[in-house]
Amino acid sequence: MKNQKCSRLEDSSGSVSNLDLRAPRKAQQEYDKGYQLLMRRNLPGAVEHLTTAASIYPSFVAAHNALGSAYLRLGQNDQARGEFARAVSLDDHLPDSYLNLGCAELALQHFAAAQESIQRASAIAPLDLDLLTTLAYGQFMNHDYGAAIATAQQVHDRDHEGAAMVHLYAAAAWQAQDNLSQAQQELETLLQEDPKSPATEQARQMMEQLKEKQQHPDPAAGLNISSIEPASAAPSGPAQLPEHVRKLMQEAKENAQIAEVEAESKCPACGTTESPASVNAAVRPGSGPNPGAPEIKDGGLTFRVSTDEVALFFAATDHGRPVTSLTSADVGIRDDRMPPAAVTGFRNQSQLPLRLGLVIDTSESVTGRFKFEQDAAINFLQTVMTSQKDLAFVIGFANSVLLVQDFTGDQKLISHAVNQLAPAGGTALWDAVTFAADRLAHRAEAQPVARILVVISDGQDNSSHVTFRQAINRAQHGEVVVYTVSTREASDMLADSLAGEHALKTLAELTGGAAFAPGSVDRLNKSLGALQQVLRSRYLVSYKPARFERNGQYRAIDITAEKDGRKLRVYARKGYFAAVNSPGNDHY
Repeated sequence: MKNQKCSRLEDSSGSVSNLDLRAPRKAQQEYDKGYQLLMRRNLPGAVEHLTTAASIYPSFVAAHNALGSAYLRLGQNDQARGEFARAVSLDDHLPDSYLNLGCAELALQHFAAAQESIQRASAIAPLDLDLLTTLAYGQFMNHDYGAAIATAQQVHDRDHEGAAMVHLYAAAAWQAQDNLSQAQQELETLLQEDPKSPATEQARQMMEQLKEKQQHPDPAAGLNISSIEPASAAPSGPAQLPEHVRKLMQEAKENAQIAEVEAESKCPACGTTESPASVNAAVRPGSGPNPGAPEIKDGGLTFRVSTDEVALFFAATDHGRPVTSLTSADVGIRDDRMPPAAVTGFRNQSQLPLRLGLVIDTSESVTGRFKFEQDAAINFLQTVMTSQKDLAFVIGFANSVLLVQDFTGDQKLISHAVNQLAPAGGTALWDAVTFAADRLAHRAEAQPVARILVVISDGQDNSSHVTFRQAINRAQHGEVVVYTVSTREASDMLADSLAGEHALKTLAELTGGAAFAPGSVDRLNKSLGALQQVLRSRYLVSYKPARFERNGQYRAIDITAEKDGRKLRVYARKGYFAAVNSPGNDHY
């Protein structure tokens, strides 16, 4: 893979190993020297210092990755693979280590192993388009042409500025299957999307080869494809501004997004140009609901094929204390300002399996309190997952979103995943919320379950590709209830910190959840304990709305509850969009 930009040292995902935070000072000094020499392309000098750093501290993941990169550039591919494999064995949650290992396997022409490693990297960082593009290349080189085309389509379906080169690999995969018209179309798409791409000249040459092949077919001839190093993006926009100016701009942007969402929440049908279909058609990490699954869904509401029925989760508290003894007689429902035609079911959610997504902020802004947050999160998960049927996944986010543990009921795996996280980089909060909500919504279930998303963050965002409004829409349409736990210290009265906490509160309220603001790390465990009680004291009520029409319109919901003459506070979704009456459309 000549000239391929395998190393991610200069532009990594922002994730680091917590093992590296324990590196002795002497090892860190040697690593810094070696890293600087590596950046200046003094490869022998880099190898010397990085080897010393790894010798002083054998668990130095960054040193093994950097040393492997130096070996790779020197053409010592076996040594490079050994260093990258060591990095992976030390810490199995870093996508860059798997990517580096995949690049070494490519250099060694071990294409099946390369595809496997890069695929693992992409599974951990599923929103990283650079990884997906490299995966498409690895799949092509491994002659897995169908997979290469599918990966290219996955990239194309997203906002993929700067990743148009993936069409080059798709074109080669189509040509390898002797589908010249599709190969031609992929190349034309590349030239249309990014006419200034480094791959432009190669794409034109390939198009000439295709024309020649069409005129003079030769089954033995293939396209001449080689990898081109992507052009480095120059810094632009707020990143070039002074830090205090950048923060002011970020604060203004976040406040504007919150104001927009709050205004729309007062009139959900007004001013929005995003229909349920358009929201769900946006970028997703996976496929939609399994059409063969039962019709009942349970993150907030759904409709059955034969009878239009709403299934709604809610929680009730009395002066902050969860109320666990409600009956249907204690609850009032208004759907589109009218009582339901019939209440068809009512039960406590504690009877339902839990599907929990835990999203943890790993940006640099939480560095000082991160260890305490890790311990609190692990304790919370161990407390809330009480049934063998409960499943959870763990996401860490900084500049990018890392799925460090997919759905599992294994407490040891979950604890390991949380402990592997380390703070570094920026904050892509809304990307993380969107991805996690989609993952919960799109999991097919054989029975009703409780779909819950818990976000532990300070609420600040400076790296997401989706907006605050889009994140809320995806959670709402995915029927996912979001609970937020702010990590902001009560003494921190900076404007951007207050805006972040405001955003977390709005996110929770508009999805039917609740926002917790401990005010200090010392009170974090108490807030997570209160959240655990709320999660296990929620109710599922199902009913048939009166005068219901499948017209795609928004219908507001108002849930009230009283117990022993006391009015309770209810946490529930504010409404839903009705299904559209079209053939085969069982879900909105």
